[in-house]
Amino acid sequence: MEIVVRALVLFCFLWFVTRVVGRSTLGELSTFQLVLFVTMGDLIQQGVTQQDYSVTASVLAVGTFALLTIVLTWVGSRFPRARPVVHGMPVVIVADGEPAYDVMKRERVSLDDLLDAARQHGVEHVRDIRVAVLEANGQMSFFTRDEQREQEPADRPEG
Repeated sequence: MEIVVRALVLFCFLWFVTRVVGRSTLGELSTFQLVLFVTMGDLIQQGVTQQDYSVTASVLAVGTFALLTIVLTWVGSRFPRARPVVHGMPVVIVADGEPAYDVMKRERVSLDDLLDAARQHGVEHVRDIRVAVLEANGQMSFFTRDEQREQEPADRPEG
């Protein structure tokens, strides 16, 4: 039972860390961050099992993490008000070609990160972006002015 309690505490800690780190950091991991998270996983394992190398301890620890992940997913889908806390919500970081610097600062997204993501989506200038959204998973979605024009109905001849 102690392993389940330890797994519960460390799961909550890891969930908190990923929420604090921010979604822009989770969208793409650098090599250093990947090594850091792998190392953190090993350290967590040691903290959960107290160096208990038994199969039972491993099954309990992994099972507790899996169960808690399922519970968080269920809470997010069952209770809409809990969704922003559990999973996060998308936020608009560019509207009508103007970056929302206050939102970008809060989400820890630099202008360079925004421009890099825009270039990867084939957008040359920020002014061409109608709306850019930082998704809950850290990815950025871009809706450009050209897309808006394509979606508008063509002018019909009168008569």
